[in-house]
Amino acid sequence: MQSASARSQTRSSSGVVRHLYNFVGGASVEGGRPFDVFDPATGKVHAIAYEADAAIVDAAVQAARHAVEGDWGKMPLATRRKLLGQVADRIEERFDEFLAAEIADTGKPVDLASHLDIPRGAANFRVFADTIANLSTETFEMDTPDGLGAINYAVRKPIGVVGVISPWNLPLLLMTWKVAPALACGNAVIVKPSEETPSTTTLLGEVMNEAGIPPGVFNVIHGFGPGSAGELLTTHPGVRAITFTGETRTGAAIMAAAAPTTKALSFELGGKNAAIVFADADFDAAVAGLARAAFANTGQVCLATERIYVERPIFERFVQALKQRAEALRPGLPYEPGTTLGPLISAEHRGKVLEYYALAASEGARVVTGGGVPKFGDERDGGYFVEPTIWTGLPETARTVREEIFGPACHITPFDNENEVVAWANDSPYGLAASIWTSDLARAHRVGRAMDVGICWVNCWFLRDLRTPFGGAKLSGVGREGGLHSIGFYSELSNICIKL
Repeated sequence: MQSASARSQTRSSSGVVRHLYNFVGGASVEGGRPFDVFDPATGKVHAIAYEADAAIVDAAVQAARHAVEGDWGKMPLATRRKLLGQVADRIEERFDEFLAAEIADTGKPVDLASHLDIPRGAANFRVFADTIANLSTETFEMDTPDGLGAINYAVRKPIGVVGVISPWNLPLLLMTWKVAPALACGNAVIVKPSEETPSTTTLLGEVMNEAGIPPGVFNVIHGFGPGSAGELLTTHPGVRAITFTGETRTGAAIMAAAAPTTKALSFELGGKNAAIVFADADFDAAVAGLARAAFANTGQVCLATERIYVERPIFERFVQALKQRAEALRPGLPYEPGTTLGPLISAEHRGKVLEYYALAASEGARVVTGGGVPKFGDERDGGYFVEPTIWTGLPETARTVREEIFGPACHITPFDNENEVVAWANDSPYGLAASIWTSDLARAHRVGRAMDVGICWVNCWFLRDLRTPFGGAKLSGVGREGGLHSIGFYSELSNICIKL
């Protein structure tokens, strides 16, 4: 944390630094150690959040437990669904406030946040309120020795207090992706947003009150991971489940911390996602789609494509076309007209990405474009920008090809046959997503099925139906969410057996 004097020298350009308090039992809670929240586009402090200590975390757990055991957990489904719809309504009514908060935390271009992050934040509540209303449970008739029989049926119950640990890349979208189904099932949640992006989660606490959600149903604790709010949440015996999106290494640490209390776990973790472009693909569509897949949100998307395999007859043409797309991106402040590329989330993360830029050069990569830091001559030089970068020429064993970078960078490799490229794409410790680009329908089905990933797109990227299963294979995750899979994780089934 910066000193008060240092903080005063790096205030936001507006001069207003907001205070983000923990939210417990329907009210803001003062207290806790303050820490700075930076605007990634300028490097200036725009907010001060307050780290939750053990007492605040425990108070959040008790408030959540009281809500589950009280009115919220016993509330008729129709009433609960109506309240969740009101949450979605209030997000939309306060759209501009959520947009400003999301942009201040992430630095992403206004066009991206206004068309993706905030609308999906509201939509998640409506989707899961509808999903749970349209799911049935099991019913079985059975024979009994007296010949009269019995009927078994299942009832769905809340799992209890759910800890939600959400990431910094899509803060509102991915947080509500977890909170919405958890609340639809009658649970109460304690959300620990990333310390980098706490603003929209804090604002959602106000919306919960305005929408009539009972106190204790939605709680927010700020802080960090080990030795802080994250560890306190994952080890608390009153928390029955943890859902987490973030790095694989962090997921492994959470799994170990949660083991003694046998919490239910749902993880969406890292990825080193591959795309395969066959020579018969719609060339322009593939270039446009993979430019988005590699560089959208400055490459800070778990589903982003960092490995692109292109069939040799179109390889050089594809490299040049993607190079033109990368060089056409315009880094800038979020609200500036024409800005199409934002900053990375933090100075620390930019340091990590730049280390990979240097590593790629040392491994012998040919830098097609990028590889450095842009210079502006204005306040953007204090932000965390990097150049969108494309490499070729590295072997499949190179660290740059195998390790997740999580920045606006990709490596392009030529291939000669289908079996070869499928083996390369699957030769990864990760298995989150892939995309296939081809006009051959049989090949699309065949190769799509062969991908060892949680989701595979054909001739598209980031096209999401929220009813479908979502998650990763191998080191990319544990479990599935989306549609009935989310409802299954956030609830428990009890069987009722009635003798006739």
